[in-house]
Amino acid sequence: MKYHLITLGCQMNISDSERVSAVLERMGYERTENEEEANLLGMLACSVRQKPIDKVYNKIARWNRWKNKKNLITFISGCILPADKEKFLKLFDIVFPMSELGELPEMIRNYGVVNAASLQALTPNMPKNEHIVDMWHIKPKYQSTYEAFVPIQNGCDKFCTFCAVPYTRGREVSRPSEDILKEIQHLVNQGYKSITLLGQNVNSYGLDKNGEEIGFVELLKQIGEFGRLSGEEFWVYFTSPHPQDMGRDVIEVISQYECLAKQIHLPMQSGDEKVLIKMNRRHSMEKYRKIVKDVRDLIPQATLFTDIIVGFTGESEKEFQNTVAAMDEFKFNMAYIAMYSPRPGAASYRWQDEVSQDDKKDRFHRLSEVMKTHTRQYNEGMIGKTLRLLVNGTDRKTGYSTGLTEGKLTVRLDHVAPELMGEIVDVKITSAADFSLSGELVEVKEKVVS
Repeated sequence: MKYHLITLGCQMNISDSERVSAVLERMGYERTENEEEANLLGMLACSVRQKPIDKVYNKIARWNRWKNKKNLITFISGCILPADKEKFLKLFDIVFPMSELGELPEMIRNYGVVNAASLQALTPNMPKNEHIVDMWHIKPKYQSTYEAFVPIQNGCDKFCTFCAVPYTRGREVSRPSEDILKEIQHLVNQGYKSITLLGQNVNSYGLDKNGEEIGFVELLKQIGEFGRLSGEEFWVYFTSPHPQDMGRDVIEVISQYECLAKQIHLPMQSGDEKVLIKMNRRHSMEKYRKIVKDVRDLIPQATLFTDIIVGFTGESEKEFQNTVAAMDEFKFNMAYIAMYSPRPGAASYRWQDEVSQDDKKDRFHRLSEVMKTHTRQYNEGMIGKTLRLLVNGTDRKTGYSTGLTEGKLTVRLDHVAPELMGEIVDVKITSAADFSLSGELVEVKEKVVS
């Protein structure tokens, strides 16, 4: 028997999918990338944006047509709004929350029957999250031999007005630090080079445990100490932090340990104070500016990434220009820019979406051009420097090997080197583009210049 699994959305869903695969393969299923030969078809969906949900409807319509010709079982889980889950009940054989992943084998054996707890999760209330720790006990089937995602927390208590995550994943629940550290130690001992700590708000880690668990800073310290004692070279990232909870102590810890990657992803969402208040972001631009200053002071070699929403309901041209000014001020190495779209369940869904689609597209393109100016300038400053590079793929156009620096800058090598896949090597940067670099392999290690 074979299964085919489609994963939509963020890195958290990717991490969850690795545990789904582990459960299915222990049942005797074999994974296939050809959905037409699978007996079991599943999806991990994402309700945070409309586009992934549209993909779900397109795919399940096709799968259900196949049922006229052969026996199939379909299932869906992931980060889904209650309203979407209710609709999926009529389309999929099995609908379940990730907290009940351990019960999936029994659901498949009795497919089409959704247990009472799953039905409860389909109500308009926030999802029950207390059993998510049970899901974390399932050992994942990692998709890579050198890069891994390690969940440390699930859910969010921030309730940003544009975001549906509290309604799809529930309130914040922290994973036991002992389990996190054991998984990281196992990965490093197996030769993994890139490890990303995952959570909707990682720097509030441990706050839900009322003093019975360590906090995020201490977790980073313990990871850093393990890295120092191990003598292995690996990079630990985290995503996503929230500016409200991001203190100087986090930046200080990162500066002290080599294994804590010098790359900060700090979502800004808007550069305008009024828009931030309307978004319920709970941080001011002054607070954000202080964090960036700490990063520049303590780890000047760090790259800085962010998330920005343009065209949030009611955003004026003047307010958008404040975001442009912030982009010019902070000179991000990468900004993931999204056009605002209302999501059912989020508070802003009840508000009139006052910015036209044409204006959203215009602001998206204008802000992207500003970002390109800064990324190109930074990348050109890397020419002639030697950087450490984790080789992780090939360029689609040239077929040459590619990789990511510690700061997650994309570098294309000047030749094909499949034998280096998953290895960290020295590369001398020879040229730069808007969002990438090119370089040549350095056979004899030189001093790394950051």
